[in-house]
Amino acid sequence: MTTVLLVDDQALLRSGFRLVIESEPDLEVVGEAADGRVALDQVAAIQPDVVVMDIRMPGMDGIEATRRIVAHHPGSRVLVLTTFDVDDLAFAALRAGASGFLLKSARPDELVDAIRTVAAGTAVVAPRVLRRMLDLFAPHLPAAGDALPREGQDPRLSGLTRRELDVLHLIAEGASNLEIAAELVVSEATVKTHVGNLFAKLGARDRVQAVIIAYECGLAGSR
Repeated sequence: MTTVLLVDDQALLRSGFRLVIESEPDLEVVGEAADGRVALDQVAAIQPDVVVMDIRMPGMDGIEATRRIVAHHPGSRVLVLTTFDVDDLAFAALRAGASGFLLKSARPDELVDAIRTVAAGTAVVAPRVLRRMLDLFAPHLPAAGDALPREGQDPRLSGLTRRELDVLHLIAEGASNLEIAAELVVSEATVKTHVGNLFAKLGARDRVQAVIIAYECGLAGSR
């Protein structure tokens, strides 16, 4: 059973999400919160598998709440809700550690599929959509533009092998494991091993975090 915490300042939306989620036999809503601070208390108390998190809330917003949940409760993954598919606050939430984002206008089946995907440890952001977000919001990155370090200068990349760097480049370009395997002429199983290794070395929870790190290090697009 996948447990879910709903965080949104609009009670009507929470009620709607609860009805959709609890119609599924493998999903259970175990709590609700109207702001980020209450959400943190709830996460500490009930340790949900997935936190469905609104971004724009009074008091502590979803970005700060996400940052604290990821830092102190890594077993709970965060799926943020946004109104626009390219949203600067959604992007900030991804950088804070969210495992994906979902439009508030998503269909019920998309919501439950996203919750299951995040619970399984996979990001819910199409890689090419993430690249579009990164391209649009690159000026807000701490290592953007002329300040980007050259490959090899960022300590986060120093532990990666040449092949792992190649894989990271391709992930940042939006390639799937199958596409990476074709590009590098190796098996998909080998790619999965490289991906797992570079995630561990980078401290990345998923592909979203890996792409953001690659972009921050100046690796994206430099191959």
